[in-house]
Amino acid sequence: MLLVVLAVQAVLSLRLVGADTAFADEATYLWAGHLEWAHWLHGAPVPPFPAYFSGAPVIYPPLGALADSVGGLAGARVLSLVLMLGATALLWGTAGRLFGRRAAFFAAALFAVLGPTLHLGAFATYDALALVLVAVAAWCVVRAAERGEGTGWMIAAGAALAVANAVAYSSALLDVVVVVLAWLSAVSLGGKVAARRCAVLLIVVIVLVTGGLLAGGSSYAAGVRQTTLARAAGLDSPLSVLTDAWSWTGLVLVLAVCGVVISWAGRHGRAQTWLLAVLAAAAVLGPLEQARLHTLASLNKHVGLGAWFAAIAAGYAVDRFLAAAPAGRAQAVACGACVAALVFPVTLGASQSWTFSTDWPNASSFIAILRPLADHGSGRLLVEDASIARYYLPAGSQWQRWSSTRNITLPSGASTGGPSSSAGVTGAGNAGVFAEFITHGYFSLIALNFADTTTLDHRLAGQLHHDPHYRTIAVVPYGTEVPPTGQGTYIIWRYEPQP
Repeated sequence: MLLVVLAVQAVLSLRLVGADTAFADEATYLWAGHLEWAHWLHGAPVPPFPAYFSGAPVIYPPLGALADSVGGLAGARVLSLVLMLGATALLWGTAGRLFGRRAAFFAAALFAVLGPTLHLGAFATYDALALVLVAVAAWCVVRAAERGEGTGWMIAAGAALAVANAVAYSSALLDVVVVVLAWLSAVSLGGKVAARRCAVLLIVVIVLVTGGLLAGGSSYAAGVRQTTLARAAGLDSPLSVLTDAWSWTGLVLVLAVCGVVISWAGRHGRAQTWLLAVLAAAAVLGPLEQARLHTLASLNKHVGLGAWFAAIAAGYAVDRFLAAAPAGRAQAVACGACVAALVFPVTLGASQSWTFSTDWPNASSFIAILRPLADHGSGRLLVEDASIARYYLPAGSQWQRWSSTRNITLPSGASTGGPSSSAGVTGAGNAGVFAEFITHGYFSLIALNFADTTTLDHRLAGQLHHDPHYRTIAVVPYGTEVPPTGQGTYIIWRYEPQP
């Protein structure tokens, strides 16, 4: 049955692999991975990725770049699919050890067809790798449940959890869930054994994470602080964040809560009820954190990690419902009905995942026009959403040439405005600084699409229209028609000094 679940998940994710051109995050990480390989193999300089990446740039980006070298963007996305299939298999194993094979089937099936799960299976970012590593940690602590001290399993779990935290700093939010899972799955062996297991797990995580930060230096510490601990708040309402999260994982959360109620009402043991409650609560940790930050950014990726844990409790709830049916024909009919009912989450997940994977503009036409302009020259370029162009174009390897509307890259590779909380990561660059560089003809090409940094773009466009040295050479449709805004466009200016 596990193979059936994995086959359905694979088919539904594979249809998304070629749905759109690279998303900005995908382009950034894969481009960074190629630069990291050039740095390791040839000593080429690299940008200060640790200062503004929300995960260690030396782990997923090089791995994704290897897959990209073999199969392009599709290859990198298939790598994520393999990782997500691994996460589903680990969910099956974890739920099976806790509550039996029937619970494992429904837990894995519910998780496998969630919109966020299918999307991450065709999305070339660090999220799938972080999720499967957290899943490995959870599986290890459950696997050790009846093995005495279980020190080896705790060390393995701690190592997997530490690497997951390095891959994606935000995954640390779920560390407490794994620790509590270690405690509750071992409490039947005695409080001292459970405490020693948790202590070993925590010590391994703390030592490895601390060692990694010390080895990485101040730039990694700054990156953790800026992208995770002191992340700039957005403008989205907490209600919109929670509403979206509910629409994507609400079914699993409801079933998980039902599992808690069933265990409590059936007096199945305090430890089991608390375990189910913690698993269910994991589903809301990510949404609550993003609601606190007033941001919907990456929410459809971040809810998947908590949903992995909640699916275990959801599978338990379905299993208990079926167990309550009379044995024999009635139970078989009930089981068949529950399997048939999975058609609804499959349909919903397929629809949501397609939306997730196609809700950014297709960059094909823009890249086709920019390619000869960028690759056949050596001048500097200012491109909004520069990550897309840098990934697709050979000139992207010459990263010192590229600036975005968040930061200007100087010839030395240093930046004029960050990265900081106001420039380089989330905010637009300083308009006055950009105006000065444009006045002096610093950029050979400028391409703006008036989307991410709209106010700054309009100010720069006004200056460019009145600058006799810059000429509009192309207006490129970018994206799909969105009433009443219309179709987005990239306007490209070229610097042409007067003789």
